[in-house]
Amino acid sequence: MSKNDYAFLQGLEDEDVYLLDRVSEWIEHSEERYKTSFSAFLDDRQSELVRRLCASKRFERYLLWGGYEDAERNMLCVYPPYEEVTHEDFPMKALNFCYRQEDRLSHRDILGALMSLGIKRDSVGDILVGEGRSFAFLRDAAAQTALMSIEKIGRVGVKVTEGFDPLAVKEPETVEKSGFAASLRADCVLSIALGLSREKCARLIKTTGIAVDHLTRYSPDTKLSEGCRFSVRGYGKFLFKSIDGVSKKDRIHITVCKFV
Repeated sequence: MSKNDYAFLQGLEDEDVYLLDRVSEWIEHSEERYKTSFSAFLDDRQSELVRRLCASKRFERYLLWGGYEDAERNMLCVYPPYEEVTHEDFPMKALNFCYRQEDRLSHRDILGALMSLGIKRDSVGDILVGEGRSFAFLRDAAAQTALMSIEKIGRVGVKVTEGFDPLAVKEPETVEKSGFAASLRADCVLSIALGLSREKCARLIKTTGIAVDHLTRYSPDTKLSEGCRFSVRGYGKFLFKSIDGVSKKDRIHITVCKFV
């Protein structure tokens, strides 16, 4: 198919069309051949494209799962009628990297060690870094390779085992900003978030774009809704937390959270 076949989605790249074509094919196979299909790990933007594609087809037999609730990178499962798919059915494993408390590893260190083994990026899900232990979600074959091969990451000795502790997932830190906006247009909400004038935010959206729930928009009059996430390259990521009320002059009081 071409981008015109997905006209309800804006700003598609060639790789997006390839993904949507594959998912469309899996949907057909699930209905005609009763086949279950699993994808590689998808990022937030790809997952949102899949959700919107399935909504456009009124298709509900799919599941996105990354190993824990609210994962950023998820695998997609498309399944046929009369079949139930659970999280345990996904071909992924969680790996636990243990090391000395005084040693330090970063997301980049762990990802680099995995990719140095020939593991592709789409075989790796979220990597959660902590003190003395970190976790990574991988497709089954990639996890097996890592289990057999990794004993050190850089100069840090590590012991790799299967397993995941949900308590290791920390809530992201945020800073709240609030103020009165003339409307829920993207330039108005962004003005509160960045502390810039509405005019500057409008120009920024037109030139750089604003990613709303992971899909990029270039129109300042794009409407934002309570609960949506948005970001502008170079300025950070935000959550439209709440609409708190309306002033006597019909200005809307809103609260926005910036992820730090």
